[in-house]
Amino acid sequence: MDLAIKNGAPVIGLNDSGGARIQEGVVSLAGYADIFFRNTRASGVVPQLSAIMGPCAGGAVYSPAITDFIMMVENSSYMFVTGPNVVKTVTHEEVTAEELGGAAAHASKSGVTHLTASNELDCIEKLKTLLSYIPQNCEEKAPKQEYTAMDEEREVLNGIIPENANQPYDIREVIDGTVDNGSFFEIHKDYAENIVVGFARMAGRSIGIVANQPAFLAGVLDNQSSEKAARFVRFCDAFNVPLLVFEDVPGFLPGTDQEWNGIIKNGAKLLYAFSEATVPRITVITRKAYGGAYDVMNSKHIGADLNFAWPTAEIAVMGAKGAAEIIFRNEIKNADDPAAKHAEMEAMYVKEFAHPYKAAARGYVDEVIVPSETRKKLIRGFAMLENKVDTLPRKKHGNIPL
Repeated sequence: MDLAIKNGAPVIGLNDSGGARIQEGVVSLAGYADIFFRNTRASGVVPQLSAIMGPCAGGAVYSPAITDFIMMVENSSYMFVTGPNVVKTVTHEEVTAEELGGAAAHASKSGVTHLTASNELDCIEKLKTLLSYIPQNCEEKAPKQEYTAMDEEREVLNGIIPENANQPYDIREVIDGTVDNGSFFEIHKDYAENIVVGFARMAGRSIGIVANQPAFLAGVLDNQSSEKAARFVRFCDAFNVPLLVFEDVPGFLPGTDQEWNGIIKNGAKLLYAFSEATVPRITVITRKAYGGAYDVMNSKHIGADLNFAWPTAEIAVMGAKGAAEIIFRNEIKNADDPAAKHAEMEAMYVKEFAHPYKAAARGYVDEVIVPSETRKKLIRGFAMLENKVDTLPRKKHGNIPL
């Protein structure tokens, strides 16, 4: 690990460990700490990937936890701080190793693991694929493959957004229709599914993608999705991978569960991550961009370089129904037919605000584009931003809300 830092080489850990050897006492604990310390010092300097290829218990889980990406092998790898026997002794809870810390549990429930593999060979192949998208160290640019320019119009994009603004669609269709064919490599697929993150290529150049997913919870931002996206954004920024954001977000998920579990600080993590990022950043608003979530999802106001909107984009403080209820409360209340008056006021709000042109008029959106032209615009945009130089104010480090 010391040599890797000095030479700018990625570190890959192949982990299969029962934890600290009890007979060695503090000596084994010291050995762990030596590794944790180097994991931390290497963070942001060289990529660190962890493959969990067997049991990984106790202190052995904390080295992978500090690394950038964790991959687990299904049905044969486990991660837990305390195993099923200790859990049973302390809490009297009956649980298997697979239920407690298997690949499926960490991929969907805790979000500890970013990728899963069906076997060890598949795990190694996925590590190779992941490495193909990222540079060797923080001093290098994102990898670029040979690419032959062609007609970049993608007509399929024109038919993805439903006419009904409340009807869901799969944002992966937009991603696949925009990036180089078959290049999207999704990260954290089964965790916080209301946001999609992963790597892809745009005209051969590696990029990172963050996209709201209208097909799951309408694409709202919540505690888990905010953390998931923030972590991915910070990795891309640390290793000079440009960021592309597809935005269709109706806001933050309301409710006591979200508020009590810290949606304020967790949403702020994503806001902080985008605001801090100095890599090229482009946003495409496909449909809804409501409230504070519009700001958080890589808006011009927090440093995005280019912002495009499709004609279907709705950029407003909130949805038309709720807005009409608040703004025109008295008119609706005093009307002979309150329901009809509400519908009238809602239609008026839609006509006035549920479009991208007010934002474009103020320069918050650079251009309203036909969906089929999205790829062409993005290729030109990332080419223009290839040599972008931006620096943060001089400081030891910021204090991200944790």
